[in-house]
Amino acid sequence: MFFLTLTNYNIEQLLQLCKSNDQFAQLEIYNRYYKAMYNTAYRIVKDSFEAEDVMQDSFLLAFTKLETLKDIKTFGAWLKRIVINNSIHHFNKSNKYNEVPLDDVLYKVEDNDGIATDYEFTNLKARQVIETMSKLKDNYRIALTLHLIEGYDYEEISTILDISYANCRTTISRAKESLRLKIQSLVG
Repeated sequence: MFFLTLTNYNIEQLLQLCKSNDQFAQLEIYNRYYKAMYNTAYRIVKDSFEAEDVMQDSFLLAFTKLETLKDIKTFGAWLKRIVINNSIHHFNKSNKYNEVPLDDVLYKVEDNDGIATDYEFTNLKARQVIETMSKLKDNYRIALTLHLIEGYDYEEISTILDISYANCRTTISRAKESLRLKIQSLVG
């Protein structure tokens, strides 16, 4: 029952164990990060099964390349970058461009069980924005996801998408305008 005590370990301790191929430590790391990494992949590939595959591949890659991580404290950001890169690569090589409805588990609007109605309204508006983002052209959707949801700056996004800084700024600007127009058409 050694693995049960791993829940008390911090990330740095767990990663040290992972470097020696401790499968219980790897499972604990996976359990701590999989939801966020799945959500990141899903917002890019737009398919729950593909997002699951991308996430699994990303964890495997991270565990095999753990020795290359220079600062263990940056593990979460490093893992997220792997997931994003794998998601974009997977999306680009996939010929599936079908619209996939949002997974209700990810963006569920809570029932009125004591939650203020203004919270529900805000949650509904956020869901509407995310649903509208999913209808944007793929390059707009991916760029906006990286910028607005994942929090990357223009320079990081230009590197991730392998485009120039100026092209990145233009793409995000046009994506925001396209999103604004689509939302306006829904509202008015």
